Amino acid sequence: MAPPMARSPRPPPRLPQRSGRPSRGGAGLWAPREAAAGGRTPRRGKAGERGAGRRGGARRTMAAAAAAAPGRARRGAPMYSQKELTSKKRDEFEDILEERRLSSDLRYAMKCYTPVIYKGLSPCKPNAIKSAVLQSEQVQYVIKQLAKEMGESPDIIQEEATEILDEMGHSMQLGAVRFFAFTLSKIFKQLFQRVCVNEEGMQRLQHAIQEHPVVLLPSHRSYVDFLMLSYLLYTYDLALPVIAAGIDFLGMKIVGELLRRAGAFFMRRSFGGNRLYWAVFAEYVKTMLRSGYAPIEFFLEGTRSRTAKTLTPKFGLLSIVMEPFLKREVFDTYLVPISISYERILEESLYAYELLGVPKPKESTSGLLKARRILSDNFGTIHIYVGQPVSLRTLASGRINRCPYNLVPRHLPQKPSEDIQEFVSDVAYKMELLQIENMVLSPWVLVAAVLLQNLPAMDFELLIEKTLWLKGLTQTFGGFIEWPDNLCARKAVLSGLTLHANIARLVDGHVVLNDKGVEDGAVGEIVFKRALAILMCATYRNQLLNVFVRPSLVAVALQMTRSFRKEEVYSCFSFLRDVFSDEFIFFPGISLKDFEEGCFLLTKCDAIQTSQQEIYPTDKGSVIVSFLSAMFTPFVEGYQLIFRYLSKETKEAFTEKQLIPGVRNFVFQLLEKGNTQCYEALSSDMQKNALAALVQLGAVKKKKMSNGFTYNVNQEAVNKILDMFDARIPVQKPVAARL
Repeated sequence: MAPPMARSPRPPPRLPQRSGRPSRGGAGLWAPREAAAGGRTPRRGKAGERGAGRRGGARRTMAAAAAAAPGRARRGAPMYSQKELTSKKRDEFEDILEERRLSSDLRYAMKCYTPVIYKGLSPCKPNAIKSAVLQSEQVQYVIKQLAKEMGESPDIIQEEATEILDEMGHSMQLGAVRFFAFTLSKIFKQLFQRVCVNEEGMQRLQHAIQEHPVVLLPSHRSYVDFLMLSYLLYTYDLALPVIAAGIDFLGMKIVGELLRRAGAFFMRRSFGGNRLYWAVFAEYVKTMLRSGYAPIEFFLEGTRSRTAKTLTPKFGLLSIVMEPFLKREVFDTYLVPISISYERILEESLYAYELLGVPKPKESTSGLLKARRILSDNFGTIHIYVGQPVSLRTLASGRINRCPYNLVPRHLPQKPSEDIQEFVSDVAYKMELLQIENMVLSPWVLVAAVLLQNLPAMDFELLIEKTLWLKGLTQTFGGFIEWPDNLCARKAVLSGLTLHANIARLVDGHVVLNDKGVEDGAVGEIVFKRALAILMCATYRNQLLNVFVRPSLVAVALQMTRSFRKEEVYSCFSFLRDVFSDEFIFFPGISLKDFEEGCFLLTKCDAIQTSQQEIYPTDKGSVIVSFLSAMFTPFVEGYQLIFRYLSKETKEAFTEKQLIPGVRNFVFQLLEKGNTQCYEALSSDMQKNALAALVQLGAVKKKKMSNGFTYNVNQEAVNKILDMFDARIPVQKPVAARL
């Protein structure tokens, strides 16, 4: 049965004691300018391809790519405006586990659950939703079209559609919800010290759910994400979300069915051009959205980030949930960005192994049972920041003309116009940047960033001093730091080392990576163990890069150009931004503002001074510029190694699966010989991103085949990019840059 109808809206519970509050200081990362700077040129190629430049236009030439001209102006009202960076007041947090530790979990699970419902509507039962989908004009039209094309009876296609729905659909039942509430309460109290939530965000969400259909868009770092969000909404008596989950979970006996009964609906990883599956899936999601009885939840990133950096957004599901508004089937839709920050990620070691080529374990019930040993570990604190609901109607106002949808019957499939595709892309990047803006940073993130620049060992007292210095710089740049209340720097650093003892340890007054056993065994084993420790540590440093990416790219550009001319520095900045466009999230089309933000933040901390034509590093700023450049050294050196491999070792067409082991062996040999110290170049994530960058820059040609994609290298173009990285030739000037 579905959750019962709301009797009357109830305010969320106020918990008795406030937990540690994040530090506030410095400018908001993109706040309060509602804008996030950016400069990623949107992909406009065919499905599955990464293109560059205008949709349907020719690929940018190498010269234009190197020039990295400021992003083209986007039609319509800008989704982001860039105002003066000032300090942003953020909501305070409450620890929801505090009450759970003081009261009965069984009583909590069996409480009177009366969720707030959209405009007081009665919930639709899961079977009623399926019936509505099968009988919809959209699905019936596709069934008739396929039956005509294939010469089959419509009844046979209808039966296939029914089977798809049975595989896909959720069957939410209150009994399963209560089971998860009881079980997760036990597990979370065992795993985490605190689960901190911004209550103001929960109150905003409560009001939003009553007004319009709501789409929850959380960040994705762990399998815990969707469990935690449902647990949170149950705690606050809000309607549980229906959650888009990968079909892999259905392979988990018992667990897969429990997830289905708790609100999960399952989607295949690839639809493979299956028109019937696409029509049924899209109509299923839109029917749930139009009914408004429960929020819809999915991850814009599509999958868990193995590196703690936000992944480039996937547009498919977002375009589906936006369609009812565009077709005037709903008055408005609220998009709610949610930031989930982990002090220690449950899958940290698993991710590092995956990045080094160890296959990902298949989701299974037996694997879940084997993982129960982690219940004896401590994973610190989780912070969940529920962002301000964003009105789709407001975003579209003055920009999107919905009239063309009125000219075609709603049940007829329509390919979105170029303007709509561009709008969906902009909304996706906006949501991800809002997620990034409210990510909470722990002291360990700062420790990891400092430690990785001082390997193999660092004096403990110096580490404390540098961590405090970095804390101040992070606050100046607008970072959202959670520093434990009344805890001195020494204790905060020690606390981080204790929590992450599997990564680093204190030995004779020095902090070293915990790569035990590297002195023993073969050289290859030593390299692998050290790479494992470095990649786990880098996962936490990467969380800081979201805050530092723009000023850091300015700092790297200053060092690469060896020039004070603003135009040359900007040219190099734009080139780097294009190259790293798959590593970091940039809002499309405003690269010049991105550069200005980086300069502003460096000026704010007295690292540089600027005039109309030049940028001057200050005496004080040399330390800051050097530190920021060093943070990005693994990316610059890693890309150089990958490009070098591609320019020399690849002569014929290859696939991504062939490239990754080839690059890994190439870098492995260099590490064994001591010719490089860039262990992060072993990461499959970096290798895939570097390949995607070369495709975008036109240095590698990507061709779609029946069984995937193949790649061909333009060695001259790759060598030219390598020369730019090595600063042997200048980066070409951007076209019409106004500085």
